[in-house]
Amino acid sequence: MEQSGSASTEPRLRGLRRRSIVARVRIGRVVVAVASLSLAAAVAAAGGTAIAPLPQFVCSPVVSGRDAPQVLIASDLPVQAFRFNATTVRMEAAMRFVLARHAFRAGRFSVGFQACDDSNPQGQSGDLSKCAANAKLYAADPSVIGVIGTWSSNCSAVEIPILDTAPHGPLALVSPTNTNIGLTRISAGDAPGEPDRYYPAHVRNFLRLISPDDAQGRAEALLAARLRVGRVFVLDDRSGYGLGVGEAFRDEARKLGVSVVGTASWNPEQKRFPAIRRAVRRSGATGVFLAGFGCPTCGELIRELRSAIGRTGILIAPDGWSPPSGIAQAAGTAAEGAYVGIPGTSPARLSPLGREIAHRFGAYRLGSGGPAYAAEAMEVMLDAISRSDGSRASVTSALFATRIENGILGSFGFDGNGDTTDNPVLIFRVRHGRGVLDRVLVAP
Repeated sequence: MEQSGSASTEPRLRGLRRRSIVARVRIGRVVVAVASLSLAAAVAAAGGTAIAPLPQFVCSPVVSGRDAPQVLIASDLPVQAFRFNATTVRMEAAMRFVLARHAFRAGRFSVGFQACDDSNPQGQSGDLSKCAANAKLYAADPSVIGVIGTWSSNCSAVEIPILDTAPHGPLALVSPTNTNIGLTRISAGDAPGEPDRYYPAHVRNFLRLISPDDAQGRAEALLAARLRVGRVFVLDDRSGYGLGVGEAFRDEARKLGVSVVGTASWNPEQKRFPAIRRAVRRSGATGVFLAGFGCPTCGELIRELRSAIGRTGILIAPDGWSPPSGIAQAAGTAAEGAYVGIPGTSPARLSPLGREIAHRFGAYRLGSGGPAYAAEAMEVMLDAISRSDGSRASVTSALFATRIENGILGSFGFDGNGDTTDNPVLIFRVRHGRGVLDRVLVAP
């Protein structure tokens, strides 16, 4: 990854001509009209800085280094949401740590940073109305050259199309945590119009660092093969998430020689599951994959399945059933030995810098994003800015061309859809009522 370079002469303004004005930036007592050119170029020609701060009722004050910032990176995370703010505040701190290591520079550009909130105190994650409002602020402020976030895939689904059609755009959104397959690709669980509806400008502007949901399915099929589970019954809960992860598991299982001997769906509203128990028993399955979310009555489902496959049968579930200890709490001893996957990586797979960041700022559930992923998102963004001409479109294009060697999360790049090329999944096993990290598998 490129480190911050020496300062150089800013791009020259080639003339506003008749281009439409998208912003007016005050520099001292002078108001400069900025048209459809790189903001850095326009303001450099006027002899000032290129920053137009985002409003502080949404975002923190601008953080910058010794030089006045010429471009602005915003983070978009749920800070007020009580379930997540302990982690999101640490993620913001990790991003500032990376910026300080680079002296708030990306090649020839000096960089400012604002941490923005997309939640409300009562919400569990991003408030969708705030997500939309924030995205409009980023799009309208030509200082903003890239956004890191969001926490939830639902929030990103609102923001991506707004940022895709931004002036000078598309404006890039790099997420450390979004796993919904439909944001980037077609799958069995996609909502209507996914993923094309998120890209009205017909240019991709969303990238993710975390393993998507279908990577979980593939990794857990690999787990079934390595555990020599020859016959697997696949259950789903009919949710988009369950259908997508279940399809990925079935497809990969067949490639690996694991027989899928039956499929069925469970209803999370049910209290008893005798029909499913009978179907699994008749199939001769020696393992079950639970593609979906845990539910209030799913402890009974686990007990029925354990009855069908016996004590030596293998139960495997994706992160919809996390935390792993939750299965044990719901199903008691019937859950003992069950496996639960969570997208993400372990401290052992991080670089020395990644381990330092995890130590300083914490590791969220040993996966599912967190400070190390947020820090890598900032590294990736700075690297792309350093290879750009200072425009949004150039930064977005540079992000898709990114190839990282021995970065915070290891070595990886992005495919044409915006998905990471390295897809680790943490596999936990229920032992004595709690989840214990069993292994890390990289999705094929």
